[in-house]
Amino acid sequence: MASSSFLLFTAILALVSWQAVASDPGPLQDFCVADNSSRVLVNGFVCKDPNAVTAEDFFLAAKLDMPRDTKMSKVGSNVTLVNVMKIAGLNTLGISLARIDYAPLGENPPHTHPRATEILTVLEGTLYVGFVTSNPENKLFSKELRKGDVFVFPQGLIHFQFNPNPYKPAVAIAALSSQNPGAITIANAVFGSKPMISDDVLAKAFQVEKKTVDWLQAQFWADNHN
Repeated sequence: MASSSFLLFTAILALVSWQAVASDPGPLQDFCVADNSSRVLVNGFVCKDPNAVTAEDFFLAAKLDMPRDTKMSKVGSNVTLVNVMKIAGLNTLGISLARIDYAPLGENPPHTHPRATEILTVLEGTLYVGFVTSNPENKLFSKELRKGDVFVFPQGLIHFQFNPNPYKPAVAIAALSSQNPGAITIANAVFGSKPMISDDVLAKAFQVEKKTVDWLQAQFWADNHN
Protein backbone atom coordinates (compact mmCIF):
# COMPACT_ATOMS: atom_id res chain seq x y z
CA MET A 1 0.00 0.00 0.00
CA ALA A 2 2.80 2.38 0.97
CA SER A 3 4.64 1.50 -2.24
CA SER A 4 1.52 2.26 -4.34
CA SER A 5 1.04 5.60 -2.58
CA PHE A 6 4.67 6.50 -3.22
CA LEU A 7 4.37 5.65 -6.92
CA LEU A 8 1.17 7.71 -7.20
CA PHE A 9 2.85 10.65 -5.45
CA THR A 10 5.87 10.36 -7.75
CA ALA A 11 3.65 10.32 -10.86
CA ILE A 12 1.71 13.37 -9.70
CA LEU A 13 4.94 15.19 -8.84
CA ALA A 14 6.37 14.42 -12.29
CA LEU A 15 3.21 15.70 -13.95
CA VAL A 16 3.22 18.90 -11.91
CA SER A 17 6.93 19.41 -12.56
CA TRP A 18 6.43 18.97 -16.30
CA GLN A 19 3.66 21.56 -16.29
CA ALA A 20 5.86 23.92 -14.29
CA VAL A 21 8.77 23.80 -16.74
CA ALA A 22 6.73 23.86 -19.96
CA SER A 23 7.42 27.16 -21.72
CA ASP A 24 4.13 27.27 -23.59
CA PRO A 25 0.91 25.24 -23.27
CA GLY A 26 1.21 22.06 -25.35
CA PRO A 27 -1.21 21.48 -28.24
CA LEU A 28 -4.06 19.03 -27.64
CA GLN A 29 -4.93 18.86 -31.33
CA ASP A 30 -3.11 19.20 -34.66
CA PHE A 31 -3.20 23.00 -34.46
CA CYS A 32 -4.91 25.87 -32.70
CA VAL A 33 -4.70 28.86 -35.03
CA ALA A 34 -5.07 32.06 -33.03
CA ASP A 35 -8.42 33.79 -33.38
CA ASN A 36 -7.35 37.41 -33.14
CA SER A 37 -10.94 38.60 -33.36
CA SER A 38 -12.00 36.83 -30.15
CA ARG A 39 -12.50 38.98 -27.05
CA VAL A 40 -12.07 36.00 -24.72
CA LEU A 41 -8.94 36.34 -22.57
CA VAL A 42 -6.88 33.17 -22.11
CA ASN A 43 -3.21 32.30 -21.62
CA GLY A 44 -2.33 32.58 -25.30
CA PHE A 45 -5.09 32.89 -27.89
CA VAL A 46 -8.47 31.27 -28.45
CA CYS A 47 -8.55 28.73 -31.29
CA LYS A 48 -10.00 29.71 -34.62
CA ASP A 49 -12.72 27.43 -36.03
CA PRO A 50 -10.70 24.63 -37.74
CA ASN A 51 -13.10 24.72 -40.69
CA ALA A 52 -12.13 28.35 -41.29
CA VAL A 53 -8.39 27.71 -41.18
CA THR A 54 -6.42 28.11 -44.43
CA ALA A 55 -2.78 27.78 -45.47
CA GLU A 56 -2.46 31.55 -45.07
CA ASP A 57 -2.77 31.11 -41.29
CA PHE A 58 0.60 29.32 -41.34
CA PHE A 59 2.33 31.67 -43.80
CA LEU A 60 4.09 35.04 -43.73
CA ALA A 61 5.90 36.75 -46.59
CA ALA A 62 8.54 37.89 -44.09
CA LYS A 63 11.31 38.56 -46.63
CA LEU A 64 13.88 37.39 -44.12
CA ASP A 65 16.40 37.13 -46.94
CA MET A 66 16.42 40.94 -47.21
CA PRO A 67 18.82 43.11 -45.14
CA ARG A 68 17.19 45.34 -42.52
CA ASP A 69 18.01 48.99 -41.83
CA THR A 70 20.29 49.41 -38.82
CA LYS A 71 21.11 53.09 -39.34
CA MET A 72 18.08 54.32 -37.40
CA SER A 73 18.97 52.24 -34.33
CA LYS A 74 21.03 53.88 -31.58
CA VAL A 75 22.53 50.49 -30.75
CA GLY A 76 23.15 49.51 -34.37
CA SER A 77 20.86 46.52 -34.67
CA ASN A 78 17.45 45.57 -36.02
CA VAL A 79 15.48 42.57 -34.72
CA THR A 80 12.73 41.25 -37.01
CA LEU A 81 10.59 38.94 -34.87
CA VAL A 82 8.22 36.36 -36.34
CA ASN A 83 5.93 35.24 -33.53
CA VAL A 84 2.25 34.37 -33.00
CA MET A 85 1.30 37.99 -33.61
CA LYS A 86 2.71 37.62 -37.14
CA ILE A 87 1.69 34.00 -37.88
CA ALA A 88 -1.53 32.95 -36.17
CA GLY A 89 -0.76 29.28 -36.80
CA LEU A 90 2.07 29.42 -34.24
CA ASN A 91 -0.46 29.50 -31.40
CA THR A 92 0.26 26.65 -28.88
CA LEU A 93 3.23 25.38 -30.93
CA GLY A 94 5.88 26.90 -28.63
CA ILE A 95 8.22 28.32 -31.26
CA SER A 96 9.12 31.58 -32.99
CA LEU A 97 12.14 33.06 -34.75
CA ALA A 98 13.91 36.31 -35.46
CA ARG A 99 16.32 37.75 -37.99
CA ILE A 100 18.87 40.06 -36.37
CA ASP A 101 20.90 42.55 -38.41
CA TYR A 102 23.96 44.19 -36.85
CA ALA A 103 25.72 47.28 -38.16
CA PRO A 104 29.52 47.41 -37.91
CA LEU A 105 30.15 47.69 -34.13
CA GLY A 106 26.40 47.28 -33.60
CA GLU A 107 24.90 45.22 -30.80
CA ASN A 108 21.75 43.60 -29.56
CA PRO A 109 22.14 44.98 -26.02
CA PRO A 110 21.82 42.98 -22.80
CA HIS A 111 18.28 41.63 -22.53
CA THR A 112 16.29 38.60 -21.42
CA HIS A 113 13.49 36.48 -22.84
CA PRO A 114 11.23 35.65 -19.88
CA ARG A 115 9.44 32.84 -21.70
CA ALA A 116 12.01 31.27 -24.03
CA THR A 117 15.38 29.69 -24.56
CA GLU A 118 17.13 31.02 -27.68
CA ILE A 119 19.41 29.27 -30.16
CA LEU A 120 21.30 31.67 -32.43
CA THR A 121 22.95 30.88 -35.78
CA VAL A 122 25.35 33.33 -37.43
CA LEU A 123 24.62 33.71 -41.15
CA GLU A 124 27.14 36.42 -42.00
CA GLY A 125 30.00 38.13 -40.18
CA THR A 126 31.33 37.73 -36.66
CA LEU A 127 29.58 38.12 -33.32
CA TYR A 128 30.81 38.29 -29.75
CA VAL A 129 28.00 36.82 -27.65
CA GLY A 130 27.41 35.84 -24.05
CA PHE A 131 25.04 35.32 -21.15
CA VAL A 132 25.31 35.83 -17.39
CA THR A 133 24.09 33.35 -14.79
CA SER A 134 21.81 34.24 -11.90
CA ASN A 135 22.88 35.46 -8.44
CA PRO A 136 25.14 35.01 -6.61
CA GLU A 137 27.73 33.80 -9.17
CA ASN A 138 26.79 36.11 -12.08
CA LYS A 139 29.22 34.12 -14.21
CA LEU A 140 29.74 35.24 -17.81
CA PHE A 141 29.78 32.61 -20.56
CA SER A 142 30.98 34.24 -23.78
CA LYS A 143 32.23 33.23 -27.19
CA GLU A 144 33.21 34.77 -30.51
CA LEU A 145 31.10 33.26 -33.28
CA ARG A 146 31.71 33.11 -37.00
CA LYS A 147 29.52 32.25 -39.97
CA GLY A 148 27.75 28.94 -39.39
CA ASP A 149 28.37 28.87 -35.63
CA VAL A 150 25.53 28.25 -33.16
CA PHE A 151 25.11 29.43 -29.54
CA VAL A 152 22.40 28.86 -26.92
CA PHE A 153 21.03 31.40 -24.44
CA PRO A 154 19.10 29.72 -21.58
CA GLN A 155 15.62 31.00 -20.78
CA GLY A 156 15.44 34.10 -18.61
CA LEU A 157 19.18 34.81 -18.45
CA ILE A 158 20.63 38.17 -19.49
CA HIS A 159 22.44 37.86 -22.81
CA PHE A 160 23.80 39.97 -25.66
CA GLN A 161 25.34 39.94 -29.13
CA PHE A 162 27.95 42.41 -30.43
CA ASN A 163 29.49 42.80 -33.89
CA PRO A 164 33.20 43.56 -33.24
CA ASN A 165 33.96 44.30 -36.89
CA PRO A 166 34.17 48.08 -37.52
CA TYR A 167 33.73 47.65 -41.29
CA LYS A 168 31.34 44.77 -42.01
CA PRO A 169 27.77 44.07 -40.86
CA ALA A 170 26.62 40.76 -39.41
CA VAL A 171 23.40 38.74 -39.64
CA ALA A 172 21.96 36.01 -37.44
CA ILE A 173 18.81 33.93 -37.18
CA ALA A 174 17.45 33.04 -33.75
CA ALA A 175 14.92 30.34 -32.88
CA LEU A 176 13.03 30.73 -29.60
CA SER A 177 11.09 28.16 -27.60
CA SER A 178 7.89 30.17 -27.25
CA GLN A 179 5.23 31.51 -29.58
CA ASN A 180 5.65 34.83 -27.71
CA PRO A 181 9.09 34.87 -26.03
CA GLY A 182 8.98 38.47 -24.82
CA ALA A 183 12.05 40.67 -24.49
CA ILE A 184 13.22 42.85 -21.62
CA THR A 185 16.10 45.13 -22.64
CA ILE A 186 17.86 45.87 -19.36
CA ALA A 187 18.83 49.51 -19.97
CA ASN A 188 15.40 50.36 -21.39
CA ALA A 189 13.56 48.72 -18.50
CA VAL A 190 15.71 50.26 -15.77
CA PHE A 191 16.24 53.77 -17.12
CA GLY A 192 13.33 54.13 -19.53
CA SER A 193 10.40 52.78 -17.48
CA LYS A 194 7.10 54.65 -17.47
CA PRO A 195 6.72 56.11 -14.90
CA MET A 196 10.39 56.36 -14.04
CA ILE A 197 11.93 54.43 -11.18
CA SER A 198 12.97 56.79 -8.38
CA ASP A 199 16.51 58.07 -8.89
CA ASP A 200 17.09 57.41 -5.17
CA VAL A 201 16.46 53.72 -5.82
CA LEU A 202 18.71 53.54 -8.88
CA ALA A 203 21.50 55.65 -7.37
CA LYS A 204 21.67 53.23 -4.45
CA ALA A 205 21.41 50.15 -6.68
CA PHE A 206 24.17 51.24 -9.07
CA GLN A 207 26.25 53.06 -6.43
CA VAL A 208 26.39 56.28 -8.46
CA GLU A 209 25.32 59.86 -7.92
CA LYS A 210 21.70 60.79 -8.57
CA LYS A 211 22.74 63.21 -11.32
CA THR A 212 24.19 60.26 -13.25
CA VAL A 213 20.87 58.43 -12.96
CA ASP A 214 18.97 61.56 -14.00
CA TRP A 215 21.17 61.88 -17.10
CA LEU A 216 20.58 58.25 -18.04
CA GLN A 217 16.83 58.57 -17.54
CA ALA A 218 16.81 61.63 -19.82
CA GLN A 219 18.13 59.60 -22.76
CA PHE A 220 15.85 58.26 -25.48
CA TRP A 221 15.72 54.49 -24.94
CA ALA A 222 14.62 53.20 -28.35
CA ASP A 223 13.46 49.65 -29.05
CA ASN A 224 15.37 47.73 -31.76
CA HIS A 225 12.57 45.14 -32.21
CA ASN A 226 10.23 45.19 -35.22
